[in-house]
Amino acid sequence: MVQYSAARLDASFAALSDATRRGVLEALGHGEASITELANRFQMTLTGMKKHVAVLEAAGLVTSKKIGRVRTCRLVVSGLADEAAWIERYRQRWALRFDALDQIVEDLKQRESPDVRKE
Repeated sequence: MVQYSAARLDASFAALSDATRRGVLEALGHGEASITELANRFQMTLTGMKKHVAVLEAAGLVTSKKIGRVRTCRLVVSGLADEAAWIERYRQRWALRFDALDQIVEDLKQRESPDVRKE
């Protein structure tokens, strides 16, 4: 079984819980951007955007680099790989449970069908 760092997953899901941070990830999916560009895009202050980027960096989803007066952000290539694997593990569990439930429902329908015809 794959082991996941609870602290890492907590940080990632906490970072993803905010709509602005999800928007920042989406924007950075199209290419790197400066803090100023991101702040303008989301109509917020530089300080506010810096805080959002700091949360994303702490979660390991974004990196930033300062060159001169400009801090440029980019996505981390493997940023959500562990999170996607964790979600997939639970998706598979639920898929098996729903398949079993579908089978039970189908069995019940087949048992009821002959009784309905007799009436």
